[in-house]
Amino acid sequence: MRRLLADGQREDRVLAILMGGAFLAFLFQLPRLSRQAHLQGEDLTGLMVNTLFACLFFLPLLFYGIAAVSHILAKIVGGKGTWYGARLALFWSFLAASPLMLLNGLVAGFVGPGFELQLVGLLWFLVFGAFWFINLRVSESAVEPDAATP
Repeated sequence: MRRLLADGQREDRVLAILMGGAFLAFLFQLPRLSRQAHLQGEDLTGLMVNTLFACLFFLPLLFYGIAAVSHILAKIVGGKGTWYGARLALFWSFLAASPLMLLNGLVAGFVGPGFELQLVGLLWFLVFGAFWFINLRVSESAVEPDAATP
């Protein structure tokens, strides 16, 4: 996280990280969608299109909103970071936890609903939360370059 922050404010990189994570979230849902289409007799193509639309259009909007709220809350408790740092922390954490999203999708597709899926989902949520907390703490403790020089 420190290295990414040290590279300077690169909105293209942040958006690429987010869109990469969103696309992976879509890909990792394919086993679950395939299972759902097979068991319930639904059209797999329709399920895939709806999921792709949700992952690539609504998920980024939601994440931008969550990043803004997290930055505001961090400012309230004394954070010194930037809006960019809050976005980078959230988006990078989402991408970093993506291997567990894959496991969650595989369990949903091959095992189905049950304790195992809940356990893997909880594990993903805890790892993502830990990454996000650590990265947000790093980004909010960073002093802006202009503010550091008198």
